[in-house]
Amino acid sequence: MAFSDSQSGGTILYGESPASIIISGTVSKGDALGYSGGWVRALATVATAIALRCVAAEDGVSGQTIVAYFGKCIIGGRFSGATANGAVYVAEGTSNGMYTQTVPSTTGDITVRVGTALNATELAIYPTTCDSIA
Repeated sequence: MAFSDSQSGGTILYGESPASIIISGTVSKGDALGYSGGWVRALATVATAIALRCVAAEDGVSGQTIVAYFGKCIIGGRFSGATANGAVYVAEGTSNGMYTQTVPSTTGDITVRVGTALNATELAIYPTTCDSIA
């Protein structure tokens, strides 16, 4: 089965370095977030690249204050088909805030590994290591 991120039903199983942020858009628990004129869902795509900086700890809409994790985070409940011990990346295209196990392939996309699949349904994400853009 191929990896899938439903972007709903996420559960934060563990999170480090929580902080309150004001979001600029709709987010779901577990979304990859970055900063671009406000806290928004991250995206690897070159033209609109937004690097992962934290993980949403709760759902929210634009203008709301939510908690986000800036350190290691373990997320479950929204993934299926992950390859255990496989690399995880921020998704490209129009999949803002989502994760993938396929390296983004367009020249200039953010291709930094942001985490590891623990099993088919849980990911360990490390936002503080996501500073490079290829």
